[in-house]
Amino acid sequence: MRKEVVLITGANGEVGHGLIARLGGQGGARIVALDLQSLDDGLKPQVDRFIQGDILDEMLLGRLVSEYEIRAIYHLASLLSTRAEFTPEAAHRVNVEGTLKLLRLAVEQSHWQGRPVLFVYPSSIAAYGLPDLAAKARAGAVGEDDYAHPTTMYGCNKLYCEHLGRYYARHYRQLAVEADQAAVDFRCLRFPGLISAETLPTGGTSDYGPEMLHHAAQGEPYACFVREDARLPFMAMPDAIESLLQLGAAPRDKLSRLVYNVTSFSLSAAEIYDRVRQAFPNAEVTFQPDLKRQAIVDSWPADIDDRAARRDWGWQPAYDAARAFAEYLVPAVRRRYAPAMVG
Repeated sequence: MRKEVVLITGANGEVGHGLIARLGGQGGARIVALDLQSLDDGLKPQVDRFIQGDILDEMLLGRLVSEYEIRAIYHLASLLSTRAEFTPEAAHRVNVEGTLKLLRLAVEQSHWQGRPVLFVYPSSIAAYGLPDLAAKARAGAVGEDDYAHPTTMYGCNKLYCEHLGRYYARHYRQLAVEADQAAVDFRCLRFPGLISAETLPTGGTSDYGPEMLHHAAQGEPYACFVREDARLPFMAMPDAIESLLQLGAAPRDKLSRLVYNVTSFSLSAAEIYDRVRQAFPNAEVTFQPDLKRQAIVDSWPADIDDRAARRDWGWQPAYDAARAFAEYLVPAVRRRYAPAMVG
């Protein structure tokens, strides 16, 4: 008998930590975790098996198909926005070809099981691309179908993978004599900037927010790479995990679309600094915009419209800005750096 499992790729990343902790803590899912890096020791008891490997390794994926009955895939593995700009071809291989291989794995699994395999995919605000600051100011909260003109390789990758998921869910092999019907139950979230207190930032273009907080907690100066007025939507990591689980659990017939925006609060870099300084009065932050990274942030919306998620599957963030800092971010970061704190 093959074990019935949930596959989580990119398991050792920021989102993977939270997702494994939630799914593992519930006790109802056997988890197979996959990552290039070794899984943190604290997560190992939560998973049925950890595989250190590459999502581009077809032999590895083939073994997964033969050894497990994979009911759901949470595909978190990716090269993030900043690193992707330095190695765009590598980013395409990981972010697009890796996703394509996993979608194909889902198809094979659905054939074995005789039912669609759930495929939950986190996309990003990077899928948007506004032409200038004036357009950003006029746009307000941007919907899923607006301004889909990304300017980064990461954004291009994410937007294309959204389309790949739509194809595999609705149009896969549509000209075949016996076309596959709904082999993949693809569901996608477009995340804003994510702020975690439990893991260190890992190279996202929106990471100036969490970087500011982590530096302040350690008593280290921080040079913020965007202007004080740079504004983006954000979400606390527990809400990000909850949204993935809620979307994965939502009845298929309640979903009016395959790609949903989710968000919680929008803050400027200066407003983040104000909240950091309230918690750590000795925080030293200077604003030294990196013009190239600033241009990327300027191309992303100041807010995103998540009414479809709220309507279709009851999305409601638990953390607004005040609660995110007061009850989650600041207490957890204080605990993390307690010996080094000076503020």
